[in-house]
Amino acid sequence: MTRPTSSQIDPDVQLLQALGHPTRLAIVRELTGGAEVCACDFTSCCDVSQPTVSHHLRILKEAGVVEAERRGTWIYYRIVPSAADRLRALAGELLGHPQVIPVGALSRPAPRSRATSPQA
Repeated sequence: MTRPTSSQIDPDVQLLQALGHPTRLAIVRELTGGAEVCACDFTSCCDVSQPTVSHHLRILKEAGVVEAERRGTWIYYRIVPSAADRLRALAGELLGHPQVIPVGALSRPAPRSRATSPQA
């Protein structure tokens, strides 16, 4: 039996799994307080080392929860608005409200492809 890849997992499951770790939840909570946060500032809120923060940020980014912008040597993170909307819709569904945002509406970054040169 093969293990499902991240592209085979329901986007809602991937979103909830990404938030299911205490460090990642702390990161998301830190991001809700402001527009964006430098990666170096998460070590104080999460009480973990920088490599561990980077690992958790990568998981959140792969799940579509956060997005990043490099500015020189610093990387700033912010919550992806569609992820926050999806969480809100999921909570509403659990309370019996109709589904507001379909699962397919989640924007997922397209996989980067390598530029290939035409072969003769």
